[in-house]
Amino acid sequence: MIIARIVGTVVSSQKDERLLGKKLLIVRPVNLDGTDTSGYVVAVDTVGAGFHERVLVVAGSSARLAQGLKDTPVDAAIVGVIDTVDIDDGPMSKVQSPRS
Repeated sequence: MIIARIVGTVVSSQKDERLLGKKLLIVRPVNLDGTDTSGYVVAVDTVGAGFHERVLVVAGSSARLAQGLKDTPVDAAIVGVIDTVDIDDGPMSKVQSPRS
């Protein structure tokens, strides 16, 4: 799974019929501290995520196992909206605030 942030949308009037009705979002992977990494991914939204929300993204064959995507030509799917991320690094634990 990848932690990412939604940064945009993709509109495609001509596409594989198995993608009809599917919302395509541009996500940017982020580090645990919320900073951006390089690159972007187009992912099919399966959970109704919104702009700038942090999300869980699965890729490859796992994406085709997401709800409603069986036999759909996808390589990445949004399968969750992140509320908080807690990191336990021992006595100096760091907690990331929700929806940074």
